Amino acid sequence: MSDTSPYMTVKDAAAYLHLNEKKVYQLASDGHLPATKVTGKWLFPRKLIDQWLLESSHHGVLSDRLLFSGSDDPLLKAALLRLMQQQQYQALYSYMPTGTQAGLSLLAQGLVDCCAVHWGKATESHVRHPALIRQYSGSRHWVLVHLFKRQQGLMMRHDDSDTLLSEPAQILKKRWVIRQEGAGSQRFLKDWLHQQRLSFDKIQATARALTESEVASTIARNVADIGPGTESAAAECGLTFVPVYQEAFELVLPRQVYFRTLLQQLFDWLQSHEGQETARQLHGYDLSQCGKLVWNGEIKE
Repeated sequence: MSDTSPYMTVKDAAAYLHLNEKKVYQLASDGHLPATKVTGKWLFPRKLIDQWLLESSHHGVLSDRLLFSGSDDPLLKAALLRLMQQQQYQALYSYMPTGTQAGLSLLAQGLVDCCAVHWGKATESHVRHPALIRQYSGSRHWVLVHLFKRQQGLMMRHDDSDTLLSEPAQILKKRWVIRQEGAGSQRFLKDWLHQQRLSFDKIQATARALTESEVASTIARNVADIGPGTESAAAECGLTFVPVYQEAFELVLPRQVYFRTLLQQLFDWLQSHEGQETARQLHGYDLSQCGKLVWNGEIKE
């Protein structure tokens, strides 16, 4: 196979890694080596093999930076900005909110280090989150860490809240801002409408937002009347918030990333007095179990 090909066979990978083919087969079968099976034959993405080598060499070669993706959250943004400032910008915390499922896809490709997820009620997260994670390649070597619980619900302007709360049927007539498919807030909205015996297809969606902050901004600017989001996102834009349930906001990451100093510093900051006070000011957070390892991949205890 050509050196320019993005994929390598077992023979190519063995030569590239200076291993025998039997060892390559074993590493691939155990899920340690990035690989995919096509018509019964293993193929190894050259780009991911190179990244695997770097990760194996340095527990993450980019130990001075940590890349986050997945769900949007004001407290996580605030924490990462303050950590960088405390470290006098000698390390980089980068956060690109994409929604839960898009973030997991980026994590599976090895393009980010951590993915923030929320996928339903906090009381169901111990089942829902692992079930979602298992759909992605490499998940056997991921762990799930609890950051906090937060309030999920509906955001709206003050001038609309009285009507919507007293006359629920008016909801279908309002201008909605919705999220992209694969976002945890979009999942919440569809579940909530179903519980109200309302069809998602019947609502008047006049705008689509890619983050919770964008949903809140769209409502505050009077482009839409109502949308799904969290109490903290609503508070940022001075909106009325109607809580529906508490959800778990958690981080998915490769097992080796869990031990990186930059990640442990995030947990420490969130549990510090400054972190607790920031959460209180942003509204709607419970950090009582912050940093708890809630799922350890597919490792059998």
